[in-house]
Amino acid sequence: MAAAAQALSCSGLLLAAAALALLAVAIGTDSWYETDARRHRERCRSYGHKRKANNDPPGSMSAPSPHLPLRARLPRALVPSQTPRPASLPAAAAALAQDSHCGRRFNSTVSGLWRRCHRAGFEPESEELIRKGVIQRCTSVKYHYTSSSLPRNLPVNITNTIRQDEWHALHLRRMTAGFIGMAVSIILFGWIIGMLGCCNQHELMQYVAGLLFLMGGTCCIISLCTCVAGINFELSRYPRYVYGLPEDISHGYGWSMFCAWGGLGLTLLAGFLCTLAPSLNTPRTVVQKPRQENGAV
Repeated sequence: MAAAAQALSCSGLLLAAAALALLAVAIGTDSWYETDARRHRERCRSYGHKRKANNDPPGSMSAPSPHLPLRARLPRALVPSQTPRPASLPAAAAALAQDSHCGRRFNSTVSGLWRRCHRAGFEPESEELIRKGVIQRCTSVKYHYTSSSLPRNLPVNITNTIRQDEWHALHLRRMTAGFIGMAVSIILFGWIIGMLGCCNQHELMQYVAGLLFLMGGTCCIISLCTCVAGINFELSRYPRYVYGLPEDISHGYGWSMFCAWGGLGLTLLAGFLCTLAPSLNTPRTVVQKPRQENGAV
């Protein structure tokens, strides 16, 4: 039983070390959330070509001018009403939405805890601007409040809503970074205590190390949940035409996020093994009560 307990403790410490490595990789990289706007740009480029082809230059024969009519005008009473047909309404709405989305510039980016960067090799225009020094490849994620520039013609209620959402998003980012830092610190402290317990054959230290691993895993759960909540909150901010993403932009979680979730799973497993190991090493002793003799009080 002692060998089994020692094996469980060593396995838990190895898993905790692997969890620390995965969490360190996740914290130090920028692939938590990724967007790919190449299809959106191609669609907007083709949409712009179609509009340019449909808009004939002034003075051409296909673009009649009121000064050069191609046919006699009908009296106003005889002109049929030009109300849009019901079948053309969805197409017009889709064209209007496409035009509004194409008026904004969307980039293919990767985001982490500390930086937001342009994806290399995805957009030749951005790569050329980065090479010339016009824009930077990466910008730092701010953990202090800075008021963003807003149009002056926005109503007061929309402006107040945007300010409140900025504060809420800032709190979620702070919770994500703070709790994952706490998780790494607690796991590292538990790993040191567990190593000392294994070297000195101290069962209580191994049990405490397991509890610290479980506590670090709890902090990691909070951090990852707030990260997911922050991303969903950014995508659902109001007004949607400013903060939302078009449907043809693919987005999702990157490999850094999966490293963090893998570190979480290994941490919880390490905590379970380290708390289970001392129970296997505890000897079972049977306490026999002394018999009472006749006449003994």
